[in-house]
Amino acid sequence: MNKAIVYMIFSVIAFAVMNTIVKYLSAFGVYQIVFFRSIGTLAFTMPLILKNRIPILGNKKKLLFLRGLVGVISLTCFFESLHYLAVGTAVSLRYTAPIFAAIFALIFLKEKIKPIQWLLFFIAFIGVLLIKGFGVQVNTIGVLLVIASALFMGLIFVIIRKIGNTENPLVIINYFMVMAFLFGGIMSINNWITPNFLQWVLLLSLGIFGYVGQLYMTKAFQSQNTSLIAPLKYLEVIFTIIIGVFWFDEIYNLVTLLGVTLILLGLIYNIYISNKK
Repeated sequence: MNKAIVYMIFSVIAFAVMNTIVKYLSAFGVYQIVFFRSIGTLAFTMPLILKNRIPILGNKKKLLFLRGLVGVISLTCFFESLHYLAVGTAVSLRYTAPIFAAIFALIFLKEKIKPIQWLLFFIAFIGVLLIKGFGVQVNTIGVLLVIASALFMGLIFVIIRKIGNTENPLVIINYFMVMAFLFGGIMSINNWITPNFLQWVLLLSLGIFGYVGQLYMTKAFQSQNTSLIAPLKYLEVIFTIIIGVFWFDEIYNLVTLLGVTLILLGLIYNIYISNKK
């Protein structure tokens, strides 16, 4: 099997496990989850930045700060949505982010969108409506939260594109995690729940799985063409649904699965169109 494909499979499994653990730890407030999510990742990024003597503040400080702020908002909205939605449904809806990314890129970066891409975005949006209208255990607040998360994630893609190659990826991740650490820590002071031993392990593992997911995703994109690797990212939806069914006894009816399928087909084919010369 192609090495890049193996890297991407490792990445999507890590993210799927992280999302499932967040769902399992629903007794904890979202701010405390964000706080612990950041600690595990900072344990990797800070030593690597110091070891390699990378300027920790980076070059484009305003854009880096903005990326961190938007990232914290997106992450918080997504984790909060898991209190209301089946984990597979939440992950599926969050993958509408490329729609928002394309719109923001059109507005801020003047990038062109092909007519067929609008059709594919519409197909994906029909999938969202199917999930919301006919899905099992679909909560309106949860849908609004996860769509907000997707919107801000779309903005993240554009900000990172604007940052370009001027920054080390570790610096970009570190800004995000430091801000998540401060925001999550401060906001959870008055709502702190002291974890037991197992919960400590699971909470700290969030950052580890998150870092592994990001690391292997980066390795995959560095090893192979985007057009081949990017669609594999959507395997996260499949893995998450499978885990949700067996771990939480979540139920997905045929209409919900049709909605998920439309989202995946619309966005995966959009990647193909975007990379077609």
